[in-house]
Amino acid sequence: MAHKVLFNIPDRELGKSDIKFKVKNDSEVVGMLEVSKGGLVWYRKGNSYGNKIGWSKLDSIMKDMPRREKR
Repeated sequence: MAHKVLFNIPDRELGKSDIKFKVKNDSEVVGMLEVSKGGLVWYRKGNSYGNKIGWSKLDSIMKDMPRREKR
């Protein structure tokens, strides 16, 4: 099932203001992904606290992923 991803890019430099992606499954919000200079934070639907990962840690995790996609 495909997810609908909506985003709003603020009219500022990244690092001073996060880019926020609202992720929907059909018409229901699944969560919010915030991208900043420091990394990513995933907020599940209805949660005030998110799960944060830095860019170095994300790179390390993605190197170990078995499936690769061509750009």
